[in-house]
Amino acid sequence: MATEEGVRINKHLSEVGYCSRREADKLIEAGRIAVNGVPVVMGQKVTSNDHITVDGHSIDSQGDRQVYLAFNKPVGIVCTTDTRVEKDNIIDYINYPIRIFPIGRLDKPSEGLILLTNDGDIVNKILRARNNHEKEYVVTVNKPITKDFIEKMANGVPVLDTVTRKCVVEQLHKNKFRIILTQGLNRQIRRMCEYLDYRVVALKRIRIMNIELDMGVGKYRELTRKELSELNRRIADSSKHIH
Repeated sequence: MATEEGVRINKHLSEVGYCSRREADKLIEAGRIAVNGVPVVMGQKVTSNDHITVDGHSIDSQGDRQVYLAFNKPVGIVCTTDTRVEKDNIIDYINYPIRIFPIGRLDKPSEGLILLTNDGDIVNKILRARNNHEKEYVVTVNKPITKDFIEKMANGVPVLDTVTRKCVVEQLHKNKFRIILTQGLNRQIRRMCEYLDYRVVALKRIRIMNIELDMGVGKYRELTRKELSELNRRIADSSKHIH
């Protein structure tokens, strides 16, 4: 019986749709790919019998494993998948071995929780899930907060030719408050503060729906099975009301 010839590892990863050959070469150089438990070398050939892992995750069957990540975005990183335009983009920063993209945005000067995935279906559902799509932020402003400021922020502020939806706002400190939004207007919190003559000094997102920020700046983790099932439950509930 003829033995299987084998193909170069970078070609194999590209053929199964895992990543491009160039991306595969980068992963090999970084020592992130192993075959049968042993780190690969450039140009090494593999066959269908070999067990290939990237960062310890098996990719034997195909490259379409669905990935759901929670990432603590540092200030200065841009939420774009266009790696030609911005050198400080989120995709290059995370350098994940599978092609992923952010769900929604978080401004360059802001930090905190953002979700990334390769599952286009869940992105659409989350972005459409207006009712249960709560996002919680901790915001520091440039001067002491007044009762009037909290009340106005909570009851709605005119920005971008509309009035913001009523929301939960709570003072945490002299210059710091938390706010829970269910809409995502462009630079919404900054614009709301500016309207009331306050300037945002620091803005951190600490929660998206049922997912809490619980890792250090610049770190990411996979969502747990429990988080994913609760997330799916919430977006399933809210999609019923969308026509």
